[in-house]
Amino acid sequence: MIFNKSRKFIMALAFVPFALGVTPAFAAAEVGKPAPDFTATDIKGNEVKLSDLKGKNVVLEWTNNECPFVKKHYGSGNMQATQQKATEDGAVWVSIVSSAPGMQGNVTAEEAMKIEEEVGAHDTNRILDPSGEIGQLYGAKTTPHMFVIDKEGVLAYAGAIDDKPDADPASVKDAKNYVLAALDDLNAGKAVETPTTAPYGCGVKYKTTN
Repeated sequence: MIFNKSRKFIMALAFVPFALGVTPAFAAAEVGKPAPDFTATDIKGNEVKLSDLKGKNVVLEWTNNECPFVKKHYGSGNMQATQQKATEDGAVWVSIVSSAPGMQGNVTAEEAMKIEEEVGAHDTNRILDPSGEIGQLYGAKTTPHMFVIDKEGVLAYAGAIDDKPDADPASVKDAKNYVLAALDDLNAGKAVETPTTAPYGCGVKYKTTN
């Protein structure tokens, strides 16, 4: 009985917001300042340069298909619905996989395309970032970790996808979707009401350093 309680406690600690002790220390992109620019090639061979997307709202989604919290949002259809609503309203949605080789969630381009097809993803681009360069540029800590960039290229929101920091798919029903709320504010010409929240999920599986 004691063992079971201890085991549950340890499991819970593995998924606390910010995944303390899992990710390396680096400065995060700051809300209210220009979003760090990057250039990458997506899984279909298309170049993605953030600065070329000015004039459109952009959503960055850090993901790991093996993470229980990512499975919550894709298994329930919540992430796909959020992607579809955002892109239908004119936003560009970029999903980013920063899992290092040999780490959970690391996939090839072919595997990533298969995953997208299986879940019915509605992202615009999916980028593999095995070096963790883009993830560290933004200070992405968890999967999911969400960033919304406005049409001027300024980071307008950073944090969780919603206000239900658990892995239960049923909780999305009554959740406040921070990403859609941020996009609604931007599309209405207003400042984002909730510009930052604490991200929750599995720690991004960056390459470990000794």
